[in-house]
Amino acid sequence: MSGVVIKGTGAYLPALCVDNEAFTKILDTSDEWIRTRTGIRTRHFSDGEPGWSMGLKAARQALDSANLRPEEIDLILGTTVTPDYCTPSLACVLQGKLGAVNAIAFDISCACAGFVYALDLANRYLMTDDKIKNVLIVGSEMLSRVTNFEDRASCVLFGDGAGAAVVSAADALFTSSLKVEGMGAGQIFGRYHGTRNPFCNPSPAMDYDEYGDYKEGCLYMNGKEVYKFATRVMAETVTEAAAKAGITPAEIDLIIPHQANIRIIETAAQRLHLPMERFAVNIQKYGNTSSACIPICLDEVNRAGRLKKGDKVCFVGFGAGLVAGAALIEWQ
Repeated sequence: MSGVVIKGTGAYLPALCVDNEAFTKILDTSDEWIRTRTGIRTRHFSDGEPGWSMGLKAARQALDSANLRPEEIDLILGTTVTPDYCTPSLACVLQGKLGAVNAIAFDISCACAGFVYALDLANRYLMTDDKIKNVLIVGSEMLSRVTNFEDRASCVLFGDGAGAAVVSAADALFTSSLKVEGMGAGQIFGRYHGTRNPFCNPSPAMDYDEYGDYKEGCLYMNGKEVYKFATRVMAETVTEAAAKAGITPAEIDLIIPHQANIRIIETAAQRLHLPMERFAVNIQKYGNTSSACIPICLDEVNRAGRLKKGDKVCFVGFGAGLVAGAALIEWQ
């Protein structure tokens, strides 16, 4: 078997919902300014709930949807840029909380393209290891943890949430296109605190930091450069994944993109010569939830009955790294 089937999906959004108007009380901004530039109307924030708890709820939904018990999961792949702990991994915490006693578990750090990279990795495990039958992918993000709420341009973009999918091997279509442009790493970054080594002067460490000075522990994003990168690589990776399958982008039934900015999605659609109706969009409700965006959107369209057997579905993401990727499957 050379492809995958997505057996189940799940999603979780914390109860605290913050609309654009709320930002006008802490920033010089307006609902219209945010909506017209980003497409976002509301986003959800954790009100103290940790990321692993959000991921656990999404994972349980995905298992129920797949009609599988936790013991039937062989591999858990966690995706997050906002972990609760430097160690253990999100995936290991979830393995224990779920009781997925037969699963190996680890995280990957691929920012907002995390789901695509995890899906590609799941496919490789399923093809090459006969002990791996069912893979659980969980993206859980608390971007409010690393948002600089003094930065008017970026803080309105982000939200918190989790999405999950159960993936198994199938005699079905699977292709992917993955890209890394590490020379652009400084366009999106979030810096950890400096050294706490009592024997070392931490200031020389800055001599090695090419990304510039920015608020410690918060995300920095060069919006113009990220926009140029995103609109280019979305079209490139979707086209390349389609070409590997022997089709054109016009033959893809649905594209589920990373939800960073409605203008990015619209521009990518134009470059692919596709109507916006071919794209699943929920950015207006949740904003950018990094690696959770795609699985949350997947769960929505799945539960809405928007996907039918034989549909060619393409997931495409991009983010810090700079990384990008697209994965094309046939819905089973």
